[in-house]
Amino acid sequence: METVSFTEMKQGTQADYLLLDRYEQAHTATLADRLLMALMGLKQGLAGYQIDRLQHSLQSATRAEEDGADEEWIVAALLHDIGDDLAPMNHSEFAAAIIKPYVREEVHWVVAHHGVFQMAYYAHHLGKDPDARERYRDHPFFESCVRFCERWDQPSFDPHYSTQQLDHFEPMLRRVFAAEQVQAHD
Repeated sequence: METVSFTEMKQGTQADYLLLDRYEQAHTATLADRLLMALMGLKQGLAGYQIDRLQHSLQSATRAEEDGADEEWIVAALLHDIGDDLAPMNHSEFAAAIIKPYVREEVHWVVAHHGVFQMAYYAHHLGKDPDARERYRDHPFFESCVRFCERWDQPSFDPHYSTQQLDHFEPMLRRVFAAEQVQAHD
C-alpha cells in the first residue's frame, strides 16, 4: 500500500493529502458495510430486555416504515441506538454524529435528543427527572422527537412483534449513506 511521506501532519505535501483523500473516499464508500456489522453486534451487549438491541432497532425501523416514514427516518430508527455498546452514557449523540452528514437537520436532531425524550417513560422510577425534555419545548423539532419516541422507539421491546429483518433495511441504509446524499447543516 502506498503511504504518505510525513511523520507529522505539518510536513505533508499536496501529493500526500491527495493520496489520503483517495483512501478516505474509498473508506467512506464502505461505511454502510461497517454500520451493518455494528448493527449485528447489537445482538450481544446490554442485557435485561426481552429482546436484544438489534431486534429493538429492527422493530423501531419496522414501525417507522409501517407508519409511512421516509427512508431517512427509517434508517434513523434503525441506527438510533447503535451507540449503546460504545457510548452507553451518550448513545444518542453517538448515533446522531454518525448520521449527521447523511440526513436532514430534523432527523439528526431527533436522534441526538431521543435519549432525554425517552426519560419521560422511566426516569421517575430511578429518581430522575421525567420532564427533562421540557427544556426543549420551544424547539421546532420537539414534537417530532416526541412522535419518534412514542410511536417507534418506546414500544419496540416486544418479542411477539412481527419485525422486518436487517436485509430488508440494507438497501435503504445504503441509499441514505451514499456519498452523493451528504447534507450540510450545523
